[in-house]
Amino acid sequence: MQKIIDRASSRGYADHGWLKTYHTFSFADYYNPRRMRFGALRVLNDDTVAGGEGFGMHPHDNMEIVSIPLAGALRHRDSMGHTSVLHAGEIQVMTAGTGIVHSEYNASADELVEFLQIWVFPEQRNLTPRYSQVRLDEARPDEPRLIVAPRGSEHVAWIHQKAWFYTLRLTEGGEVAFRLQRPSDGLYLFVLDGEIEAGGERLARRDGMGVQEFDTLTLHGRRESDLLLIEVPV
Repeated sequence: MQKIIDRASSRGYADHGWLKTYHTFSFADYYNPRRMRFGALRVLNDDTVAGGEGFGMHPHDNMEIVSIPLAGALRHRDSMGHTSVLHAGEIQVMTAGTGIVHSEYNASADELVEFLQIWVFPEQRNLTPRYSQVRLDEARPDEPRLIVAPRGSEHVAWIHQKAWFYTLRLTEGGEVAFRLQRPSDGLYLFVLDGEIEAGGERLARRDGMGVQEFDTLTLHGRRESDLLLIEVPV
């Protein structure tokens, strides 16, 4: 088993007043040559945006972009004509492909919105841009909940990459034996809240760990914990 541990305190950080953002991988003014990506996973940003504030219209291309609100709601608008509000409990996927322009603002005037934005390299370049928004099914304790899968999957959001995203709520003392869809892939584990043990490591809130070359990874909840699991080609 190969492991890379990214402690919460070691992430890149920027405070723009209206935006507080943490970067697991190199992004914007944060550059760390040892943290450029984990296989096809390029960006994992942990953002908090003040009420009424947000990101104005800006471009993307050749990336699969996944947004997951953790608290509050995001107002989205894009060059494909979509206007929507994305709430906690939903997930948004965009194929940037040949190019899109979009904005995202806090939908509330006075409450914070917290969300993750994740970028994954697509299987091929210059795809047709696409937008999707999906309501997540109810999660069950100690059972991984599939939320993103490759193209052709049903009942979940999908992207143009052989990648699978799961959320997992571990109960205190609960255990899950996790296996990859494809043994050649890697798993990036991100602790949203709580404290767990995995692969002989203790991980706390906002810690991350990339794991490769394993058959089964046992996830143990030291206390009730919420996780994001991302399987990608490495």
